[in-house]
Amino acid sequence: MREIEKMETHLRSPQGKEVVIGDNLPTILIGERINPFGKGPIKEAMMSGDLKPIREEALRQVEAGADILIISVAAFGIDEEAVLPRVTEEVIKMVDVPLCLESRNPVALEKTLKLECGKPIISSVTGEDAVVEQILPLVKRYNTAIVALASDASGIPKTSEGRLKVITHIVEKAQETGIGVEDILTDCVAESSAVDHRAAITTLETMEMVKHKWGLNLILGASNVSFGLPNRPVINAVFLSFAVQRGLTCAIVNAAKMKTYIMAADLLPR
Repeated sequence: MREIEKMETHLRSPQGKEVVIGDNLPTILIGERINPFGKGPIKEAMMSGDLKPIREEALRQVEAGADILIISVAAFGIDEEAVLPRVTEEVIKMVDVPLCLESRNPVALEKTLKLECGKPIISSVTGEDAVVEQILPLVKRYNTAIVALASDASGIPKTSEGRLKVITHIVEKAQETGIGVEDILTDCVAESSAVDHRAAITTLETMEMVKHKWGLNLILGASNVSFGLPNRPVINAVFLSFAVQRGLTCAIVNAAKMKTYIMAADLLPR
């Protein structure tokens, strides 16, 4: 890999706490657990409006070592435009960390960004024209960072070259909008190794290609790589170690389970 300029993405909590994502810095952990996926108290809280479980989960994740919290509310039966700002406001009251807002709903995002969210991340911007056209102007207007996801209207490309092409399209559109590359994080997409034995290899190859071409900071949710397999935490930990060696700078994880593994990966030479 050729030598590239070191990239730093500066984020800020609503209260003013700064988190820096970059090469040769500790891998930043994004707590993944405020989401409505599956059954449980978080989804029930989003649907009922009793947000105590979400406040408690936010506090638990930060105490476990999460540097940033992702907030996702999009699910059947949930009014994202009402619930995303409400949940975000409750999280802001509980913890002093930057936020990652997982939404492609421009109305929900703008209502939330008006709460004065510091400098958050908006995740995930795909290569679909409608998403790019609706979300990138919000990123510029509210001075946020974004996650460029290796997916477009055709889905997730099966090859690393295809994923790089999608990411390049998003990056170029972001630059045309006036968004600096330092504020673009790239998700090269982890998929299940139970379905495709080359899934992890494709992800890691894409990461190397993005680093070589753009030098961008890399973000990844690792848990999909082990979907459908036994001993998932072990598989996730090993995969994250490989990803850190390929330049991963930010990981979406259950901090309570993965923090020690990522700290160990950070100790090894890159």
